[in-house]
Amino acid sequence: MDRQRYHFGMPQSPVQLTRIDPDHINLSDPELWKAPRDHRESVFSTLRKEAPVKFFPEIELMNFPVGPGYWALTKHEDIWHASRNPDLFQSGKGTNIPDLTIELNEFFGSMISMDDPKHVRLRTIVSKGFTPKEIARIEEYVKVKAHTIVDTVIEKFGDTEFDFVENIAAPFPLQIICEMMGIPQSDEKQILDWTNVILGAGDPDFGGSLEHLINVALEIFAYAQALGEDRLKTPQDDLTSIMMHAEVDGERMSPQEFGSFFILLVVAGNETTRNAISHGMLELTRLPNERAKWFGNFEANTKTAVEEIVRWSSPVIHFRRTATRDTEIRGVKIKQGEKIVMWYNSANRDEEVYENPYIFDVTRAAAPGQVGFGAGGPHFCLGANLARRELGVMFDEIYRRMPNLQITGEPAYLQSNFINGIKRMPCRINP
Repeated sequence: MDRQRYHFGMPQSPVQLTRIDPDHINLSDPELWKAPRDHRESVFSTLRKEAPVKFFPEIELMNFPVGPGYWALTKHEDIWHASRNPDLFQSGKGTNIPDLTIELNEFFGSMISMDDPKHVRLRTIVSKGFTPKEIARIEEYVKVKAHTIVDTVIEKFGDTEFDFVENIAAPFPLQIICEMMGIPQSDEKQILDWTNVILGAGDPDFGGSLEHLINVALEIFAYAQALGEDRLKTPQDDLTSIMMHAEVDGERMSPQEFGSFFILLVVAGNETTRNAISHGMLELTRLPNERAKWFGNFEANTKTAVEEIVRWSSPVIHFRRTATRDTEIRGVKIKQGEKIVMWYNSANRDEEVYENPYIFDVTRAAAPGQVGFGAGGPHFCLGANLARRELGVMFDEIYRRMPNLQITGEPAYLQSNFINGIKRMPCRINP
């Protein structure tokens, strides 16, 4: 790297990459995901260069069944290949590294873990709630929610320190999803707590046990089923009612299918956008030149800035697929039934795709495309455009009304190999 980064307005050394013996790398080791970020980046840089398709064992974690291991894909090109060939690399065997227990598979077996024709049927039903008319309606209250949240923090905190995640990044997408789904405002805190446990299951702050995860999954699943059944009987002007009454070939979504989809939507729609906003604000504090570049010509640079935030943060670190037949990637033989894991965080730092990938650049050209929303194919994120809109709108509010907002201390990172999360991060609205 040839450009200096900044850390809360102070000079900071650039990312220091060191070669690590591939035989000493274990992506399944929880200690790797607690290590300093430079070490993690060095691990994936080494894998991309020396072992882009490498096998790793699975280890016991939270009493999940120990599986047979998986092939790690760390190159952008290979992840695009796997994503765009669903006949060869299927989702129906599971999208998490471990094979879920029967109980969890019932709760989390949404369309993200389905193959066609079941997947296309459910996605078609769900897409009824994402028509241009519905998106236009959603966009209006995206603006309203962002404005209201900024009003609240300005009035409540002034120039005193407060937590950015708790007061800006977390409530914003959560309130949007809850309003979309017709969830009462009084239930928002419960929804947030549930999503924290589901995606932060390995973090001691959010439970850290399989039993707790199952209990939370049961609670949110029951809540969702009750919501779906209510809207089936008494439809309202919300996304839940639209989906429960939508038909494809004479079939509707069952309350159980809605329960699983609800978990996917509120978790993905809340957690990933929250973390992209948090990481984006962190980098704009660390790199005042990038903030000045974006805020100096906000409208012109918003599209590339949003894509760069998603590339940089890679909120979802990985997803898994399963080979349906014997195949090869880069000459490595992969047998039918073996797992592959697509490491999106690594693809978004691929030196063959991005010039200076460890530089955060709000004007970086988008082509050939970051994979923070997936790498195309049938499982590309259904809410990608909504997430982009949320990011643009929230940073527009910050640019216009809190242009000197600064992160004031180190973030507390989520302990996870699945979500690149920030749990807490202090900030201040400077005059």
